[in-house]
Amino acid sequence: MKKLVLAYSGGLDTSYCARYLSKELGYEVHAVTVNTGGFSETEISEIKEKALTLGASTYTAIDAVETFYDKVVKYLIYGNVLRNNTYPLSVSAERIIQAIEIVNHAKEIGADSIAHGSTGAGNDQVRFDMIFQIMAPELEIITPIRDEKLSRQAEIGYLQDQGIDYSWEKAKYSINKGLWGTSVGGDETLTSDLPLPDSAFPSPMEETASKKIKLSFRKGELVAVDDEKGSPVGNIIKLNSLASRFAIGRDVHVGDTIIGIKGRVGFEAAAPLIIIKAHHLLEKHTLSKWQQYQKEQLGNFYGMLLHEGNYLDEVMRNIEIFLQDTQKHVSGEVFISLHPYRFVLEGIISEHDLMNASFGSYGEWNEGWTAADAKGFIKILSNAGKIANHVNQNHD
Repeated sequence: MKKLVLAYSGGLDTSYCARYLSKELGYEVHAVTVNTGGFSETEISEIKEKALTLGASTYTAIDAVETFYDKVVKYLIYGNVLRNNTYPLSVSAERIIQAIEIVNHAKEIGADSIAHGSTGAGNDQVRFDMIFQIMAPELEIITPIRDEKLSRQAEIGYLQDQGIDYSWEKAKYSINKGLWGTSVGGDETLTSDLPLPDSAFPSPMEETASKKIKLSFRKGELVAVDDEKGSPVGNIIKLNSLASRFAIGRDVHVGDTIIGIKGRVGFEAAAPLIIIKAHHLLEKHTLSKWQQYQKEQLGNFYGMLLHEGNYLDEVMRNIEIFLQDTQKHVSGEVFISLHPYRFVLEGIISEHDLMNASFGSYGEWNEGWTAADAKGFIKILSNAGKIANHVNQNHD
């Protein structure tokens, strides 16, 4: 029997794959779940039981939350990455790490093939296949749902014929949860005009009175919430639990998919949005204007390549080195107030704050130059415009 590693989530598509590949095609199926923050221990236990019942020879759960942070999330924070100025790449970023972990596992056990349950209509097929092909071109990629163009009802019918009758009733909203946010899909996101209702989001609003919090950053990483120190991953989880009670971080993202069509998805990402905006504010105070300019270009580029599945391109490592180096002075406290559905950045304190009052106060007074210095500076600064105006005499 040929060994096959199946990326297994416990949902309908991967459950069909587990049964079909083992029962009909005779593969020795090794089911693998890569947890990037979306599964509890109880859920992992239930997924394991289901995978083995469906015919998997073994089941492995890989805890990749810290890996996800170290390899991806950290740089999304450094780069203040929001796709289309909106979406913190919550789920798309996870797929890269999941694919890498699955390839590594396949190599460890000497598998011949890798399978996943993606359809032919989404981005994930591209992300998974690209990582698999680049890291392990010798492994065959098997995708029954995509290749056979299976409908949801056809999958359910097959499993029922096999005597497997789990509750496959389609939820009104599809939820994909991870460390860096939760995506929400439903009928409303298939159109361009309808908003998602409050009931679609997994975290209900429980707090109505405003609350002040303090985030502490050290070299760009979140090291404490309200002076309580913890790991960056622990702080993200803590902040998300705190802020999601205010229904903060809800939005709908519209973007270009890898396969060329427009896509619309809801998301809930309280901690990611607060962290990125707080980090960005701290950078405004501690970085030069040219650092900020270059970071904006490269941060957007990094996010775009990550979204498109190009994580393994060497340019990504080059950008990561740049982003890491820019964080040397991004340390300090950011003060934030939380309110129902929104948050307010109130200010920062940092020993690296470039609003150093000993040099002057914008629009008020200055210590570092004289009036004559200012006049000379402005005169020279105007030279290029004066020359162009003299030569062209054209203001159209």
